[in-house]
Amino acid sequence: MAFESGLRSLTIAGAALALLASCASRTDDAESVLREADRAMGGGSLKTLSYSGSGTGATFGQAYQPGMAWPRINITSYSRVLDYENAAMREDSARTRAEPNGGGALPLMGTGEQRVTGLVRGTSAWNMVGPAPVAAPVALDGRIHDLWTTPHGVIKAALKNKPSLRREGDKRLVAFTVPGRFSAVVWIGADGLVERVDSVQPNPVLGDTKGVTLYSGYRDYSGVKFPSRIRQELGGSPVMDLEIKTVAPNAPAAIEVPALVSSFAERVVSEKAAEGVWFLAGGSHNSALIEMADHLILVESPLYDGRAQAVMAEARKLAPGKPIRYVVNSHHHFDHSGGLRTAAAEGATLVVSEQARAWFERALAQPNSINPDALAKSGAKVSVVGVSDRRTFSDSSRTVEIRLVDGSVHAQGFMMVWLPRERILIEADAYTPGAPGTPPPAQPNGNNVNLVENIDRQGLNVDRILPLHGRMVPVGELYTAVGRKS
Repeated sequence: MAFESGLRSLTIAGAALALLASCASRTDDAESVLREADRAMGGGSLKTLSYSGSGTGATFGQAYQPGMAWPRINITSYSRVLDYENAAMREDSARTRAEPNGGGALPLMGTGEQRVTGLVRGTSAWNMVGPAPVAAPVALDGRIHDLWTTPHGVIKAALKNKPSLRREGDKRLVAFTVPGRFSAVVWIGADGLVERVDSVQPNPVLGDTKGVTLYSGYRDYSGVKFPSRIRQELGGSPVMDLEIKTVAPNAPAAIEVPALVSSFAERVVSEKAAEGVWFLAGGSHNSALIEMADHLILVESPLYDGRAQAVMAEARKLAPGKPIRYVVNSHHHFDHSGGLRTAAAEGATLVVSEQARAWFERALAQPNSINPDALAKSGAKVSVVGVSDRRTFSDSSRTVEIRLVDGSVHAQGFMMVWLPRERILIEADAYTPGAPGTPPPAQPNGNNVNLVENIDRQGLNVDRILPLHGRMVPVGELYTAVGRKS
């Protein structure tokens, strides 16, 4: 009996050791597969890499209709500099529209190109606007994702973040998570080359957002292999299809965080537009605050938690003791709706176009589990109401009218806010004033013309415009911009 008992103990102990060895083997296998891929792609001594190309793409988060594919663009030139040692990246591109409808800062169809420079290093993201660096914290997660899901970057990131391995035929699938940033599954072929990266990253509107990046047509560049074609989709629709023309391993990078970026903090500057009405500026995106008898209406909660929270803090200072009951969203584009989760976390009812209501309800119900936002932390229930054509909020204080902008190529379900007593119009993207004294364009902007048509058709006797980009202006500046007198 003693012998049998001892034998059973040895058998159990052996099984436990085998299980531990199996677990260790799985970890070792993942690391071995990654190191094999690193060797196959020549990544061992790779510290930096630059590449360039051209192709097509789309403007993420700027769909013409809620739920449509992102609007297509042509990418006439594209380059990236990747600095793996310093967790830095620079991306330069020139882009034009490939379809007339949809948002984004690109010039309207057939009227020119947009040149964009975006950078990241460590936990700082910024854009170059001419010679000036401008902090872009809302872009940070996406740029970190893009740096560490490149063919060589994803191997380096996986090795540092407890990879695990599974197999599908001759493909090795390595999964890992960069805490607070993204999760990924790397598809590695039998030849050791990275073929595909499935990823999930946080987004201020969509929450956990799936992406797929495909790499194909590898070529050798001084011992470093890099794909000749890169295709990517994000949030269920394509965003990029590039043909790579040049690759330079260990090219100079020199990406440093400018002082203006490292010292950045969200700043809200309030300007009184009328009694109980404030223009909230100080950043790339503005908001407007309207005081009612026993509550507040905030027009626009943009970008991300950081901006939205700063705006709401300023609102509480301007009208202490009154809750923000409603937050009006001008349209569904992500830069203008990125703070809606924040507003919902504060208990505000979100006022959106009826066309976007169901889409917003689905999007805001998605978890943001990788980097929990204010809504995820609050546990609040989201309340969304839709505006089909017009909605009026009125009390003893004032009347606030929400109206649709018809016929715009920028967005469907596009809304503006009209204060009839104050003769103030609040609008986004239909008109962004230029610097004071800027001469009118030779060819009027179609979005400006459309706004004037809506003002005229709806019989609005506008005195001033509070644009959600740019400065507060008399309506005469809009009419001058389209070649008319107000």
